[in-house]
Amino acid sequence: MNYQDTKEKILRLAKPVRKGVGYILFGRFLIVTVSIFLHLFLLLALYLWLRGAMPYFSLVQLIFCIAMMVYLFNNDMDPMAKLTWMFFFCTIPILGAVLLLFTQVNLGHRALQARVAQINKDTMHALSQDPDIIARLEKGRSGLDDLATFIRRTGCYPVYDKTQVTYFPSGEAKFEALLEELKKAEKFIFLEYFIIEEGYMWGKVLEILEEKVAEGVDVRVLYDGFCEISNLPLNYTKLLAKTGIKAKVFAKIMPIVSSHYNYRDHRKILVIDGKVAFNGGVNLADEYINRIERFGHWKDTAVMLKGKAVKSFTLMFLQMWNIDEAKPVYEPYLSDPETYDDAPALPASDGGSPSPVKSAEDIPEKPAKASHRETPPPSRARGYVMPYADCPLDEYKVGETVYIDVLYRANDYVHIMTPYLILDGELLTAIIYAAERGVDVKIILPGIPDKKGSYALAKAHYKRLIEAGVHIYEYNPGFVHAKVVTSDNVKAIVGTINLDYRSLYHHFECATYMYRTDCIADIEQDFQMTLRNCRTVTPETIANEKMYYKVWGRLLKFFAPLM
Repeated sequence: MNYQDTKEKILRLAKPVRKGVGYILFGRFLIVTVSIFLHLFLLLALYLWLRGAMPYFSLVQLIFCIAMMVYLFNNDMDPMAKLTWMFFFCTIPILGAVLLLFTQVNLGHRALQARVAQINKDTMHALSQDPDIIARLEKGRSGLDDLATFIRRTGCYPVYDKTQVTYFPSGEAKFEALLEELKKAEKFIFLEYFIIEEGYMWGKVLEILEEKVAEGVDVRVLYDGFCEISNLPLNYTKLLAKTGIKAKVFAKIMPIVSSHYNYRDHRKILVIDGKVAFNGGVNLADEYINRIERFGHWKDTAVMLKGKAVKSFTLMFLQMWNIDEAKPVYEPYLSDPETYDDAPALPASDGGSPSPVKSAEDIPEKPAKASHRETPPPSRARGYVMPYADCPLDEYKVGETVYIDVLYRANDYVHIMTPYLILDGELLTAIIYAAERGVDVKIILPGIPDKKGSYALAKAHYKRLIEAGVHIYEYNPGFVHAKVVTSDNVKAIVGTINLDYRSLYHHFECATYMYRTDCIADIEQDFQMTLRNCRTVTPETIANEKMYYKVWGRLLKFFAPLM
């Protein structure tokens, strides 16, 4: 093992991944990029060759494009995506049609799709739904019983009671709790993260993981393949294996064109002994705890679950882990964890949250960074919790459907924190409808973007949303990476699902839905405190926006479904 001296020792298994020119010239990124462009060049060459060889090419092209239009109109894809493909047909008809067929045929991931479908079928009844919980929910007016019925069609994700939920308003707060809980592990530790990068945060986690492996704890790490062209070396799973940690990479990036790469594992899950689970936006890299600064202050959130609902996250991890396993194993990992019986079951009516939520005006102003390091005390195990997953390879748009359900059922308010705002027609309509019927809809977005294209696209929605009565704010200190929704003091969602096409259509995602849990008051209070550090978007600020964002946002709308 190698250590690098900074202010304190940082455990590293490999040399830092080269970035910049050296990384581009000598890393795997160059091989993958050149290969993809070579494939595209061959397609373009074929297109040009046919164009010169066929005297009646224009007529053939017209007939072909009409056929593709008929196909497109009868396809079930999002209407905004259809408009994007129509743009391609108008500009590069044949090549556009080839690209469409390439994405629709899904060359390269049919085996993955079949495997995921089989795993979902095999585990559809792995976790049982307590009928008493559904009976209590049916007596209320929350609509959670209806939503739970829909979620159960998409996978095995029951609604639970007797689950303690603690909310963390920052990556730093989650990190501290995560280290403490890891030290208590006795049986197994499962980590599934979109991004892992060597540094202080991962080094501290790795130290504990190595100790736990030595104690006989089953430790598994699963990370997305994009880490191998951005953060980690190609042999990192082998380096982890030398320490006794089992590791896998989801969807390795290979030098071949395939739609398989469009589907990434964007989840952030940590499960310990089936008793404790973490979920939220925080990856295992130093910017997420503001150890390093990339886009100003990094605002992120997470939740920790203790109790029955942890089993759903255990199942989610095992489903992804077992994709390439010949003999999947789910037991004994899904056995009943410790439960929390210190609070009686709540009635299912929308009678308000257990504790009041303060408005922004009632909260004393504090420095942005200090206020976001505070960790609320653990809540009692009241209310109902429903972890759920979203798979891009089935017919269900779970993440978007849950967000729309909250918007349509809201009575007083819906408050949202999201890093991106690239909306399809359904979600845009739901947000506008909520605002126009009098619901207080507030959205907090980054003040400093990580991707200027996505930032410009978000701004392209501002005018229409504000005209409908939506209140939009930008976080002055830096970048908002949180994926949080609260509504009416009784509902909240914390997870990995952004309000953009990639999360809603192309990523494996997960989130925690909460109804009348104590921590909802903490989540809403954090929203109000974050609001104090935001600038308000108004018609005047939109009119005075930089021309770059105005022009670029409108142009990028052509390609929004692909971003």
